[in-house]
Amino acid sequence: MPKLQTLYLFSYNFLQFLGWTVALFRILSNFMSAKSVNGAYASAGELICLLQCCAFLEVIHGAIGIVPSGVVLPLMQWSGRTHFLLAIVRQIVEVQELPSVFITFSAWSLSEVIRYSHYALSCIGGPPYFITYLRYTAFILLYPIGVWPGEMWLMYQALPFIKRENLYADSLPFSYYSFIKVLLLLYPLLWLKLYLHLFKQRRSKLGKYEKTKKI
Repeated sequence: MPKLQTLYLFSYNFLQFLGWTVALFRILSNFMSAKSVNGAYASAGELICLLQCCAFLEVIHGAIGIVPSGVVLPLMQWSGRTHFLLAIVRQIVEVQELPSVFITFSAWSLSEVIRYSHYALSCIGGPPYFITYLRYTAFILLYPIGVWPGEMWLMYQALPFIKRENLYADSLPFSYYSFIKVLLLLYPLLWLKLYLHLFKQRRSKLGKYEKTKKI
């Protein structure tokens, strides 16, 4: 890999790691000080929105081939999260203090701190085994927690507000309320596709370490 490309990927992943670390710190600090889960968006929401928007670069990275991730799965994950953040959480003030926001943001932040630290270290010689193990193991709990009691539950809780405000009626040719109901039905299938892909990655990556140890 050319040095300039490696430097760019390291810088991108390190900055994302720092950003998500700050987000996690803000969420936990607010939780500890307020003794409440209601302030997750106020403490870190705008930062998380920024980090998630910047993550579109990962779709481009896969498209131009500087990382082997491809385009489809990164685009699925990016578009799902970004829609959840910008179209629902950021637009509907009434849902911003729900516990499901705290659950989602906490799960996302933990998983991204692990993921980006692994990616950044991979650019400069390789991460220690425990980081790799966390990268391909923590998702087993964090991913379903972030999706089921987090994203899906919040979207369900947002439905009355979407219907009451007739959200996006002026800008969409279809009912956004109906769209979210359909999306909630499809979400488990889309989630399962990504989840099974992560297990496939886990077998591949951790299997290499096991083979290396035997040698």
